[in-house]
Amino acid sequence: MLASEILLVALLACLSMIVFKLVSQRSLQRKLPPGPTPLPFIGNYLQLDTNQMYNCLMKVSPGVAFGNGDRGKQLRRFSITTLRDFGVGKRGIEERIQEEAGFLIEALRGTHGAYIDTTFYLSKTVANVISSIVFGDRFDYEDKELLSLLQMMGRINKFAASPTGQLFDIFHSVMKYLPGPQQHIFKDMQGLEDFIAKKVEQNQRTLDPNSPRDFIDSFLIRMKEERNNPNTEFYMKNLIMTTLGLFFAGSETVSSTLRFGFLLLLKHPDVAAKVHEEIDRVIGRNRQPKFEDRTNMPYTEAVIHEIQRFANFTPMGVAHKVTKDTIFRDFLLPKDTEVFPMLGSLLNDPKFFSTPDNFNPQHFLDDKGQLKKIDADVPFSMGKRYCLGEGLARMELFLFLTTILQNFCFKSPKAPQDLDVSAKSLGFTRILTNYTIAFLPR
Repeated sequence: MLASEILLVALLACLSMIVFKLVSQRSLQRKLPPGPTPLPFIGNYLQLDTNQMYNCLMKVSPGVAFGNGDRGKQLRRFSITTLRDFGVGKRGIEERIQEEAGFLIEALRGTHGAYIDTTFYLSKTVANVISSIVFGDRFDYEDKELLSLLQMMGRINKFAASPTGQLFDIFHSVMKYLPGPQQHIFKDMQGLEDFIAKKVEQNQRTLDPNSPRDFIDSFLIRMKEERNNPNTEFYMKNLIMTTLGLFFAGSETVSSTLRFGFLLLLKHPDVAAKVHEEIDRVIGRNRQPKFEDRTNMPYTEAVIHEIQRFANFTPMGVAHKVTKDTIFRDFLLPKDTEVFPMLGSLLNDPKFFSTPDNFNPQHFLDDKGQLKKIDADVPFSMGKRYCLGEGLARMELFLFLTTILQNFCFKSPKAPQDLDVSAKSLGFTRILTNYTIAFLPR
């Protein structure tokens, strides 16, 4: 009898809590932005299709947490300054990209026109650029450690785009203790962290405070300067995670954009032909492309902008918390509310792009054939949270794309109309379908 009474009391308590939550939410919801009523504890999860997370969130608008606050501001300012110190946006890094483009061209020539998957060719090349900044050196293309790192990052990226990955992002406080594929991702994340930690140890042994060689050195020097500051954000864990973030983002995004770009050029050979013509006319075949060439190549620039728009790799942007109660368009956003900048809604807005569902470089060209600025063109996000690697990414995209097209034309085993340019999964990130391509010397 006692056990049944205890169970009854527990059930009544749970029901009372649910009723209280519903009443509280109903009262608060009158002040919140419009949307479906969330259930206690699980919110709007039952209304989400994890295979089409972006489309669902465009309809119901709940959010997922990412880091925020003063820590992010300090580390972001430091990262921006340090990247500039090591040449990002300057001639020094351009020469480094040109050098790496030369290695890539030789690797592609070595395929002798065979059909290949470009994933690791491009990933190795782009990873080497950011590696030279954060680690002070590049990897050999045959380096097994580099291949292992790229494989780990690839698995993490695919997990983030999967239904399970999206569930984990929402219910991570519970799922981190449960069996499932997320446990394998923890191992991959630990593998990446261990790699960064090893690099940090190597730098510590040979550090010269008066002559920083890379991002890690600069962070270590700042750690020493602030070692007596009890509130410092410059400590070992933040060094490892900030370095990992730069290496991950600097490797994955640009290489995926290029890979998608080649697929789109296979799908649209007329566009590829126009880019070839502009390269031959402005640069020729006997010198390496320079970043300054872009001012005389509006069509190529329009193609790059359209590749990024159509790729839409981060349709939901990166979520952040509201740091205080905020009124936005007469609606209340309570403190600690997690919000997404839905970048995909702008990149696919018909008010700015006449045919948003089609790959069309004319979106970025005016009546005179010149590149035009479009406010909705936000592949690197906007405001204070814009991607701090934007300048580096734009330089890489232009130099790698033009150098490859200067030297090669493309061939696919499939007819253009049979090529699939849709995403395999559209969640918090976008994963491309696999395809093969042949690089034929021009």
